[in-house]
Amino acid sequence: MSGETGAGGRAGRPPHGQAAAGAPGFRALTAGNIAGTPLWQRLPAELREAVLVVSQVLPFRTNGYVTELIDWRHLPEDPIYQLTFPQREMLDPADYRAVRELVERRAPPPAIAELADRIRRRMNPQPGGQLELNVPQLAGRSLPGLQHKYAETVLFFPSQAQTCHAYCTYCFRWAQFVDLPDLRFSAGETDDLVGYLRAHREVTDVLITGGDPLIMSARLLRRYLEPLLAADLEHVRSIRLGTKAPAYWPQRLVGDADADAVLRLFEDVVAAGRHLAVMTHFSHPVELSTPLARQCIRRLRATGAEVRLQAPVVRHVNDSAAIWRELCSLGVQLGMVPYYMFVARDTGPRSYFELPLREAHQIYAESCRQLSGLARTLRGPIMSTTGGKVRVLGSASLAGQEVFVLDFLQARDPERVGCPFFAAMDPKAVWFDDLSPATAADVPFFAHARSGERRHDG
Repeated sequence: MSGETGAGGRAGRPPHGQAAAGAPGFRALTAGNIAGTPLWQRLPAELREAVLVVSQVLPFRTNGYVTELIDWRHLPEDPIYQLTFPQREMLDPADYRAVRELVERRAPPPAIAELADRIRRRMNPQPGGQLELNVPQLAGRSLPGLQHKYAETVLFFPSQAQTCHAYCTYCFRWAQFVDLPDLRFSAGETDDLVGYLRAHREVTDVLITGGDPLIMSARLLRRYLEPLLAADLEHVRSIRLGTKAPAYWPQRLVGDADADAVLRLFEDVVAAGRHLAVMTHFSHPVELSTPLARQCIRRLRATGAEVRLQAPVVRHVNDSAAIWRELCSLGVQLGMVPYYMFVARDTGPRSYFELPLREAHQIYAESCRQLSGLARTLRGPIMSTTGGKVRVLGSASLAGQEVFVLDFLQARDPERVGCPFFAAMDPKAVWFDDLSPATAADVPFFAHARSGERRHDG
């Protein structure tokens, strides 16, 4: 839907319950233990079944803070419930029935795991050529804990950060959290990263991601961050941390035992002359509604770090201009910089969350029309394709036909960045692969977006 209230019927209802007053110590809730909690009794039988069945294939993890953000009177439509709890429609009906049958007859775990593995591998677990094209090499050796897609930016995946305080049901990195070790990015130490950066002085930005790096202790975070502050890495000017902790467990920077130690580390990064950008993932205004979340943002900003806000636009959670308008307005009020509105990637349960590109752009444009200039730093909708980040700029008439107007915000080939190109209008298109060039001049842009180049060596 794209109406004014969006999923759940309320764009940013006030906080309630424990989440507003403060939550106890962290405890992950999964398919293995949630049945022993009072929450389980709040779910109708059909929703309990969906959780138990779908979580055999797709990752499920939440916690007490997140569940207090859910309005349990409005299930299953509540947006935070949709954001964190598995839904039956996330699996193909035949796959759902097959998994349910094994679960109901209590089949041996290896039999369920074998079926789950087959289903997962049909769900495009690593989209965009991440394994084939993004993994760089150093001295002829692949570095599986790194990705280097754009010349100036390297992604680093610490092995201790390959989980989150809770999982988003639409997460495009879901393969990091299930039993697919051959498809996982992970690095135990920074030696390869530092060696690679020394060999690639064109790199100015390092993005530490996962999972979520803020799942790590202050001690582990320091072990990964401090080497990046070395004098011979002065070309690394910015360090980014991709995190959803301020939304899913703000206590990480407010009340956890080493919260102050994490913030001191961030102050040290800034004092060393590096730009520290905390790339927060907020999907809905409700996640910004609690005192804990707002205190977490204030404490982050007090370290000198810049805090940015980004998320994909997805059905059932935030497919409303009103939701995005409030999300960005609240973000700016709290001192954050709206950054990217993504299109849900072509992986996992994409058919459940996907929106037509035309609708996604309408949501973006309508939300921006009622935002101040400070919030119009939001860019989107953006598709992370094999060749780069393709933005939908809108539609136009070209030689008598309606077309999408597109450009590359980022690309493997920097010459493609900022050059508009056109796709034939398809109101049903949900991803770049659904589009076709509008003219012969647009063909090279499509070839670049759909194919890769040789991985970086060093």
